[in-house]
Amino acid sequence: MEAFVIGVYEKQDSFELSTLAEQVDKQSNGQLRKLINIGGPVKLSKVRVLYDVSPQHPVVAVVGLGPKDAGFDSIEDLDESKENLRKAIASGVSTLQKLEAKLTGIQVDGAHDPLVAAEGALLGGYQVHELKQEKSREKQLPVRLADQEDNKSAERQQQFQRGETLAKYQNICRRLKELPANLLTPTHFAEEAQRLGKELGFSVKVHERAWAEEKKMNSFLSVANGSVQPPKFVELHYNNSTDAQRKPIVFVGKGITFDSGGISLKPSSNMDAMRADMGGAANVLSTIAALAELKSKVNIIGLIPLTENMPSGSATKPGDVVYAMNGKSIQINNTDAEGRLILADALTYADTFDPELVVDIATLTGAAIIALGQAASAVYSTSEKHWDLIHKSGQQTGDRVWRMPLFAAYGRQTKEAPISDMNNISKQPSYGGGSCVAATFLKEFTTAKNWMHIDMATVMSNSDELPYLGKGMTGRPLRTLVTFFEQV
Repeated sequence: MEAFVIGVYEKQDSFELSTLAEQVDKQSNGQLRKLINIGGPVKLSKVRVLYDVSPQHPVVAVVGLGPKDAGFDSIEDLDESKENLRKAIASGVSTLQKLEAKLTGIQVDGAHDPLVAAEGALLGGYQVHELKQEKSREKQLPVRLADQEDNKSAERQQQFQRGETLAKYQNICRRLKELPANLLTPTHFAEEAQRLGKELGFSVKVHERAWAEEKKMNSFLSVANGSVQPPKFVELHYNNSTDAQRKPIVFVGKGITFDSGGISLKPSSNMDAMRADMGGAANVLSTIAALAELKSKVNIIGLIPLTENMPSGSATKPGDVVYAMNGKSIQINNTDAEGRLILADALTYADTFDPELVVDIATLTGAAIIALGQAASAVYSTSEKHWDLIHKSGQQTGDRVWRMPLFAAYGRQTKEAPISDMNNISKQPSYGGGSCVAATFLKEFTTAKNWMHIDMATVMSNSDELPYLGKGMTGRPLRTLVTFFEQV
């Protein structure tokens, strides 16, 4: 028995049925409208479960879609009609999955945007439960687009399928971030990349420590020194561009599979969340996998330096100096500012591909969370064109980005060092602007004209910012990234 998620729009003190709801109401001889009337209008994202609406519709979750004329909200910086639909469909699917009824699947109302409806359905219904006993796992029912009597059914189905793919790979990203560090080591992450590459047809190279030593990636390797887990440097190549002369995009992701802080040890409270400090790496892998499944016309290279950051007798000590791949010396005054150290060498290596655009992404700083909370990813860009593209992408996906400054004043905090070319932290601990300081540090390791840094520490996990993601790791901002790279 399949259940249905069906939407209704707010209309002052009344409501307006979606096209599918009108269809169901007709099939039920007005029973659907009658039952909704008994309870009154359904507010945005609220769910009302109805039974025996018609023989074809034994279980129906009616969800509030908000006003039908909702559009772009310049204050919220997003398309509210899309975001309302994501929230509503997610609420409906999540509610139905918790029912005791013996359901076999859920048909979803595509309403005014089937792509968005699919995103809400699959994101809202997802749980990472593979480590639980079978009896403790929540149901995850298959979801499909409900049939609608119009002449655009094939087009709507294609839109729904794209939304399913985007949500699928965001969920894969969520899973990677949730897996504990003893199960997702650098080696196991590399194996996940190889599995996806084989399945989807993009190439995966896994480089070992000796390769990194040959490349003089001493900044990257300085972080790996404290761990018994061997570091890996994963390189992904996907090229489906129709332009043979098109230069590649290079996408770099921070891959710290567990961050203890090293010798500069973090507080024990919530340290378990640092299993997700490879969120940048997870986004690189999942984004390229999504582009491959969608057969997007892009030429993209993914670079993922992978290691743990651990304290031990062989760990890098505060005050140590190392030489990065580009020859610059770095004094490591805080071993917990390690993400920028592994990205520095990866960015230098990215230059060897003569890229059109370099983008790096990382759970880099707590300072970004202080600045933005969980509402948006922090973006630093040397290119107005590419900033505009990613900004507009975030407005459509509901996974927003916010531009941050790359002022020279921030750069002076790490470049004016007494015994080395650079420090890995600000020379003035009370200076503030930690995310900006980190971004300008990274800028010293790329010669690309078009470069973008995304500090996604802000969106690593979710409390209540996006109700269709529930609590836990988010996989953000994957859907924004896929949309952005396709436009580039």
